[in-house]
Amino acid sequence: MLAPGALDIDVDAALAHYRAHGWARLGRALGDEWLAEMRARADAIMLGERVVPGLFFQHDAPSGRYEELVFGRGWEGPSLEYRKIEKLERDPVFRAWIENPLFERVVRGVVGADVTLYRATLFTKGARGGTDLPWHQDGGSFWGLDRDPELQIWTALDDAPAESGCVEVLDGSHAGGLSRPLGGMIPRDIVERARADERKTVLPARAGDVLLIHNYLWHRSGRNTTGRTRRAFTLTYMAASTRCLRTRAPPRQFVRVFARPRVR
Repeated sequence: MLAPGALDIDVDAALAHYRAHGWARLGRALGDEWLAEMRARADAIMLGERVVPGLFFQHDAPSGRYEELVFGRGWEGPSLEYRKIEKLERDPVFRAWIENPLFERVVRGVVGADVTLYRATLFTKGARGGTDLPWHQDGGSFWGLDRDPELQIWTALDDAPAESGCVEVLDGSHAGGLSRPLGGMIPRDIVERARADERKTVLPARAGDVLLIHNYLWHRSGRNTTGRTRRAFTLTYMAASTRCLRTRAPPRQFVRVFARPRVR
């Protein structure tokens, strides 16, 4: 499933950049055949042609405004305008990419030997434009864990130029920790004090490219103006000793990954 030469990528150099800047380009890692397979599977799931029990769905807001997203509806019928689909570790095609040997090297270099998966999520900006995603951090008490995960691995399933709503980051912002204990969306007054909109770094990508993103890194994405779908598959890995703190429902149990002997 890996692109030619992917196993020769300098993981140490990518991790050094990730630690210093909060993000890094791993390069082209997903091969053409598996890329086509993942695109087809994503469409089949959204259109209801492939049913995977237990998936979480969220449809785009018709207006494209994040503030107008509706939560809790789940599957709303066949559509290529779903914004987010979670728990894709339940699908064998996506699960295979989660545990590919290149990612194993990266994850073990950050998380360690015993690893679980917090989430495996398809983020889509449909041909109609998708939804604007404001500046945010992926951590804090909102996540309901005894410690925050550190590493996300983002794979482009389609070309993601700037005009498609590609990832935008505030370089080095992970070093400042959370902007507020709750985490999640960063209040506008904090964004303005940091001059994030004018200081942002835009990270366009080609299909098959992979980015590493620190959970505390400020990041956002705009709407898609290309008229073509922009899909990306995002994985958050964490130490297996991490525990769920929620009390209103039974604590979450997380899927262990890379259970094979450690890659040398």
